Amino acid sequence: MNRPQTNAHHYAAKSFQHLDTITALFVAVLLISNVASTKILIAGPFTFDGGTLLFPISYIFGDILTEVYGYRRSRKVIWLGFFSAILMSFTFILVGALPPAPEWKFQSAYDQILGFAPRIVIASLIAYFAGEFSNSFVLAKLKVLTHGKYFWIRTMSSTLIGQLIDTAIFSAIAFANVIPTSLLITLIVSNYVFKCGVELVFTPVTYALTRWLKQQEQEDYFDADTNFNPFRIEN
Repeated sequence: MNRPQTNAHHYAAKSFQHLDTITALFVAVLLISNVASTKILIAGPFTFDGGTLLFPISYIFGDILTEVYGYRRSRKVIWLGFFSAILMSFTFILVGALPPAPEWKFQSAYDQILGFAPRIVIASLIAYFAGEFSNSFVLAKLKVLTHGKYFWIRTMSSTLIGQLIDTAIFSAIAFANVIPTSLLITLIVSNYVFKCGVELVFTPVTYALTRWLKQQEQEDYFDADTNFNPFRIEN
């Protein structure tokens, strides 16, 4: 495949078969992970929230979006996920705050599962924003620097950085001064190792899906002239 043009006309004008599907799956994984995070579970030597089982897949989708479609389209998807998470979180909070019908006896159960504490919501949103954009930025930059080679090294490098930022920020905001420091460090390390391990295990799948999408979409975008400001709104 010839390297595509990176000019603004090409970028804005081209449409894709599968971008909407990848976007929908990315947002679905993000929202499901947030709800699943209300349960703390044990899996072997790891102790973590249930969302950790699925959340690493959002980074895989993030890698695919940036690798195939470029940072600017990935940026839009990250913002879509961010605002979707805000809408979901505050809808649950609002519904929980409204008085229940007299015959409905499950208010306490609802509050325990879906009544997210404001601190957890804030921690989740800030960590998601910082981690996803770091992951996408590092992957896009490394792709240009390596001329599109060493895919697995680029995806693992971006994940190691993005997941570290995400996990550290979330745990620090959500649990600092709530649990002992030693337990906080254990929680960060356990979550980080597990998330990066998932990315490593799924690397062959990520590579195969990315290669297939590049062929289907006839796109392999290089962010050589991209403005990486996460707050920039552009086509």
